[in-house]
Amino acid sequence: MKVLISDKLPEEAARILESEKEIEAIVKTGLKGDDLKAAVADVDGIVIRSATKLTADVLEAAKSLKAIARAGVGVDNVDLEAASQQGVVVMNTPGGNTISASEQTMALVLALSRNIPQAQASLKEKKWERSKFVGTQLDGKTMGVIGLGRIGADVAKKALAFNMTVVALDPYITAEKAAEMGVQLATKLEDLLKVADYISVHIPRTADTTGLISEKEFEIMKDGVRVINCARGGIVDEQALCNAIKSGKVAGAALDVFSSEPPTDWNLVELPEVVCTPHLGASTEEAQLNVAKDAAKQMADALLGRGVRNAVNLPSMDPNVLSSLEPYCQLAEKMGALQVQLLGGQLGKIQVSYLGEIARMDTSVLTRYLLAGLLSPILEGNVNMVNAPLLAKDRGIVVREVRSEKAEDYGSLILLEVSTNGIQRSVGGAIFGKSDPRIVLIDGFHVEANPNGHLLVVCAEDRPGLIGALGQIMGKEEVNIAFMTFGRRKEGGEALTIMNLDAPISDAALKQVVGLPSVRLAHLVQL
Repeated sequence: MKVLISDKLPEEAARILESEKEIEAIVKTGLKGDDLKAAVADVDGIVIRSATKLTADVLEAAKSLKAIARAGVGVDNVDLEAASQQGVVVMNTPGGNTISASEQTMALVLALSRNIPQAQASLKEKKWERSKFVGTQLDGKTMGVIGLGRIGADVAKKALAFNMTVVALDPYITAEKAAEMGVQLATKLEDLLKVADYISVHIPRTADTTGLISEKEFEIMKDGVRVINCARGGIVDEQALCNAIKSGKVAGAALDVFSSEPPTDWNLVELPEVVCTPHLGASTEEAQLNVAKDAAKQMADALLGRGVRNAVNLPSMDPNVLSSLEPYCQLAEKMGALQVQLLGGQLGKIQVSYLGEIARMDTSVLTRYLLAGLLSPILEGNVNMVNAPLLAKDRGIVVREVRSEKAEDYGSLILLEVSTNGIQRSVGGAIFGKSDPRIVLIDGFHVEANPNGHLLVVCAEDRPGLIGALGQIMGKEEVNIAFMTFGRRKEGGEALTIMNLDAPISDAALKQVVGLPSVRLAHLVQL
């Protein structure tokens, strides 16, 4: 088997591949266009960093390609859709830069606390201004960590070593897991903001997290707080941070990332209270070596049938198994995504019941897809059926499978039950016909919902006029209702309405829905 290394990597990557008798490593860097197409024509694997662009036309030229390994996290330079269509497994190396990123965070925390950059600049100018740069110590202070993924958890560990109290916010970490780590778990962002002397961000940037720390949040914080962002630019509102520093509310900030890189507005960077670096979180020799070694090992394992790790698209499966399970795989993933968006809290114990004919099959792959659906909306990086069980385990989530050949009203039924904050929620799904997935149960309500696109889920009292009122709101929004299902347990009690919409409705429209007299709660879900 041939593996092309098309970007500059430490020599260790080639040595790892060459140590396998079945693999020949070919190092050719700087290839583009027709040269790249010619180089990939007969290779079984490609190891890249960010320079090589594996577009659809390049992948089409790679007739023998089975796997791509990215030495790093982002795979923006790979056409994932084209790779998936060709049955090519695409892998990244998310764990290789954990230590470097967490150390960068703590380096900035220390530099910020002791005014190190400012003091050095002064001394370089041959000034001796000891009294000007009096700092503060970490011992006894409270570190607020937003996000307890790999990097956030390591920052928490390092902060504890400095004898800091660590308060963390991560709605998908259980209290037991937090206690095991030695951190206090906040239930709301506000609770963390009120007590933290330092606030460090370690979450992905999404539509929900952009501007997570803004004017309102700065008002809640303690006077003299210090803010650190080594995650993604834009999670902390930079203008609001600038204003908070100028007002004296925030004593200082340490930033490795910016909403625009390089920054287009330098006002924040120019403040003397700000310590900053140009996105150096993973820029260490060790991190670069680690991701290269990880990429090479993952490539060798994938090609030699020893398992696929950190795949960002679907790995190859036995055609017969895939054919029979594919509709259920899609259903399971949609059920997970629906459940987590309805929950909005910690994921604790998860029970998946396979009822009816499906119970006779190997359902482990379905549980993986279900977990991927649960975790994808809430975790940074690519989550899929390969790494989802490990991610769930890392976060203290307990998963239990139950099988029974009795499914009552359905030939096969998948029932997902999740406990969160002492409350149990359930979603049931079935396949209609040969391949048509449907949500048929939500918390005991019998429905028939199409789990695709934009869903408006409304729980309300069973009163006349609700459907008409919802229709009027959708009409004003000029959003078409493509499909609607309605379920109730008894006349006049609670009822559940689910609408498939052609487009999402605005926040204002959702507030109107929640404000209807009979409505108890409403969620806009994207599947």
